[in-house]
Amino acid sequence: MGKIQRMYLSLALLGIVGLQQGCITINLLEPAGPVQEVQLTGTGDGKVLLLDLSGVISSQDKDGLIPQPNMLASLKEDLTKASKDEKIKAVVLRINSPGGTVNASDILYHEIKAFKASRKIPVVASMMDVAASGGYYLAMATDAILVHPSTVTGSIGVIMLTVNAKGLLEKVGVEANAITSGPRKDMGSPFRTMTAEERAIFQSVIDSFYHRFLAVVQEGRPQLSADQIRKLADGRIYSGEQAKAAGLVDDIGYLDEAIELAKKKAGIAEARIVTYRRHGEYQNNIYSRMFGAGSGLSSLANVDLLSLVRGGSPQFMYLWMP
Repeated sequence: MGKIQRMYLSLALLGIVGLQQGCITINLLEPAGPVQEVQLTGTGDGKVLLLDLSGVISSQDKDGLIPQPNMLASLKEDLTKASKDEKIKAVVLRINSPGGTVNASDILYHEIKAFKASRKIPVVASMMDVAASGGYYLAMATDAILVHPSTVTGSIGVIMLTVNAKGLLEKVGVEANAITSGPRKDMGSPFRTMTAEERAIFQSVIDSFYHRFLAVVQEGRPQLSADQIRKLADGRIYSGEQAKAAGLVDDIGYLDEAIELAKKKAGIAEARIVTYRRHGEYQNNIYSRMFGAGSGLSSLANVDLLSLVRGGSPQFMYLWMP
């Protein structure tokens, strides 16, 4: 019996006991509700907002007993709330992600850029355990990037995830047939072998997304030449120290130093450090993790990669997947 099943069984037994005693009411599915501001530390009239981007980047909703918005919806809500608060003078994005889908990564990048254009306040990235591929892509939207010495970053590139179940189906005596309007309509199907021509088509799409990634890095790291970026963007990962030496990040620094840098860029000496939370979340300092959020490589252990490829169809990813 898995953890979730044991939890449901325990809650069911608790409900039975309560019903027998006639004394309790349980609401297991209370919605998360809108975000609320909570102060973590600091003094002053101005605020530095600490936001968390943790886990595999995806537009999929988060499963659980308490419904949670997906990463795109969550960040959009956070930035919308922040855009209406003139006391917020800077934002620190705590990034802890191996990346995710190409589209979701690009949408988050766009939303951060749009927020900066609207509010015109500094946004500083603080890379935690992992800020690779799509996680690094997001950091390109910020004004400065601080990385821990032991952070893993880089992995600039694109990977296409697909499956091929043809051999398995043959073993069990199952045959899949597709009736299509054209010979390429079912390209990438998990039920047959990919042809050389189809591989070339997929490669052209991957190359397009890769060039988009390079352009984003070029905009975010203007001190690097296009040739330098291309040499660095072969998919390899970097430690924090290596990334600093290569010019992929601005400096080595811990989260509290990223907050101080944000205050300096905002031109304020004192500020209240605040964050947003939903019902059921608990945060009492700058290292508190968002409730239910996977982080870094540990989130890969919990993500259903087959769901990311939508039941077998190819999915393009800005993702470090060792």
